Amino acid sequence: MKLVKLLQRLNKEQVTIELKNGTVIRGIVVGVDATMNCHLRKAKVTVRGKNPVSFATLSVRGSTMRAWLLPDSLNLDALLVETDARENANQKAAAAGATPASASGMASRGRGRGRGRGGGARGGGMGRGRR
Repeated sequence: MKLVKLLQRLNKEQVTIELKNGTVIRGIVVGVDATMNCHLRKAKVTVRGKNPVSFATLSVRGSTMRAWLLPDSLNLDALLVETDARENANQKAAAAGATPASASGMASRGRGRGRGRGGGARGGGMGRGRR
């Protein structure tokens, strides 16, 4: 399981986050996104050598975090269990060497820039290129 997935399951838990510059932030997790940015409520920020400051909501950039301190009462075994069917399907598809979308036959190519929609100096379409 990826660390981000574990952190995303910590909603409504009170955690302490230590930043790379020594600042300590304590608050209740509202959400964690894919880049490990953390959104907290009732946050208390203590900058090294200064008085703590309280915020109603606070977002912390993922790349500035050094450590997460989780409460002792947290049941890590329950968090680490992968019960989601989507995660299990992703693991099976990865083991087979395919992405989940292509394994189910639903792979799409996207819209992209396409071909033959204008041309230019180097051709490529029916447009106003060289003749």
